[in-house]
Amino acid sequence: MAPEPMRRGPLAGLRVLELAGIGPGPFCAMLLADQGATVLRIDRPGATSPLQAHPEREFLNRGRRSAVLDLKHPRAVDALLRLADTADVLLEGLRPGVTERLGVGPEVCLLRNPRLVYARMTGWGQDGPLAPTVGHDIGYIARTGALHERATSGQGQVVDAAIVDGVASLLAMPLMFLAQGIWRDERGVNLLDGGVPWYDVYETADGEWMAVGALEPRFYAALLAGLGLTEAPDRADPRNWPELRALFAARFAERTRDEWAAAFAGGEACVEPVLSLREAASDEHLAARGTYVVTDGVVQPAPAPRFSRTPGRLSGPAPVPGQHTTEELTAWGLADAAELVACGAAVQA
Repeated sequence: MAPEPMRRGPLAGLRVLELAGIGPGPFCAMLLADQGATVLRIDRPGATSPLQAHPEREFLNRGRRSAVLDLKHPRAVDALLRLADTADVLLEGLRPGVTERLGVGPEVCLLRNPRLVYARMTGWGQDGPLAPTVGHDIGYIARTGALHERATSGQGQVVDAAIVDGVASLLAMPLMFLAQGIWRDERGVNLLDGGVPWYDVYETADGEWMAVGALEPRFYAALLAGLGLTEAPDRADPRNWPELRALFAARFAERTRDEWAAAFAGGEACVEPVLSLREAASDEHLAARGTYVVTDGVVQPAPAPRFSRTPGRLSGPAPVPGQHTTEELTAWGLADAAELVACGAAVQA
């Protein structure tokens, strides 16, 4: 097997242990790997995936190595703790209390390695009445309505990252507007949620859509000019909004999406075509930036954010679970890697 290329990027030299999970956890590990971190994914024995026939297409798992440890085996637990001894970050997205029950919780790991950043990702958080329950994005959003300080302190800490907390932080501006009395606690009636005609989407003649975000007066004037509207009711009066919306809808229905995109190209109206996922990958602007990349004929997002001096890169496809068990356990300092496989504590694919 050819050696892995030298890691580059702003996180080169950072060692991350990822306890295999789904969703945001693997996404975070992907971002870390894209930026140069060395990420070892600890998979579970017999883990299956809908992409099992093509594991290299699991883009969320790209750029790292995989070792399989059976954490129900005491020697596997000991092996994981020894890996954590030399890691900078341990990333897990299991339900609250699971790693504690396995014997690899933050108290145990931090006692052995005080500089470890123990990053925990859940939907509802580590505490609270909903903490042990399951959930998905739509539920977090519906109900909702810092890493590496250790560089100066010399101490690690537990990072409790909950999706609901993140959603709430994204609501800082609407909550500010609500406190200022310029936002109503209703859906579809506000400045940025489709409540005004100049910040909404409109269907075109071919059944596609255009997105309009002409908030500022200059941009709004460009919107009216692009639509060929020399006279329009005053938008400052909310009583005129239904008429304005109908007027905009009628205009956009006269041409196709691509015709409107061409008409507004290069202007200041803040009007953009609504693209599908496949269309976005070949969009002129996104193609020029390399926002999406094609590997083996399959589209995936390029590493982000971008760094001028130490750019991230796609370091390789996602591994088969357990593909690097013996190799990587040895590389991380476990001299008994072969014995762990022999006794069933670890599995080599």
